[in-house]
Amino acid sequence: MNPYDRHILPYLIDFACGLAMVQAQRRQLVPQAQGRVLEIGMGTGLNLPFYDRTRITRLVGVDPALQMHHLAQKRSREAGITVELMGLSAEQLPTEDASFDTVVCTYTLCSIPDAAQALREMRRVLVPGGKLLFCEHGRAPDEGVRRWQDRLQPLWGPLAGGCQLGRDIPALLEDAGFVAHTQSAYLAGPRPMTFHYWGHAQAA
Repeated sequence: MNPYDRHILPYLIDFACGLAMVQAQRRQLVPQAQGRVLEIGMGTGLNLPFYDRTRITRLVGVDPALQMHHLAQKRSREAGITVELMGLSAEQLPTEDASFDTVVCTYTLCSIPDAAQALREMRRVLVPGGKLLFCEHGRAPDEGVRRWQDRLQPLWGPLAGGCQLGRDIPALLEDAGFVAHTQSAYLAGPRPMTFHYWGHAQAA
């Protein structure tokens, strides 16, 4: 791992993903988690303050970026919530079928190398009737903005930890076997980076 990815990128991601409009999205989504919860791409733990501790019985977080775990552990102590952290990506989850009531995935699908496989794994580990709570930026509906997403991607990706600006979140969910109840809109900021999809999904 190069020095940028080890020492600088975690703090840049923490800053960008902690902006006010992003935190507002987390605030409305994360408290819906209940029961046994799996968070995909826990990163620096920005979701932790928003969990309702009275509604969850277990919280497991997975993220391959080990250099971010110390920030997540610090936030877990501040939030008074116990987290089981695993240093791995989501394409192969070492958990049994139907072992979680809720999966939380925020600002993560953009940077998972094989997002389609990761979503299939999320579907596998959810109990029947369990929910995937998601909030992601992705492919914009406007052709002009999509062109800018494509132009910026070669520069953006290496600077942002492999983040993909133009992933089609609704299509990924459908292809993985989910039925999604999705809202979408531009948030404040540059349009190529700020078209958002959020909501919940269940296995078809």
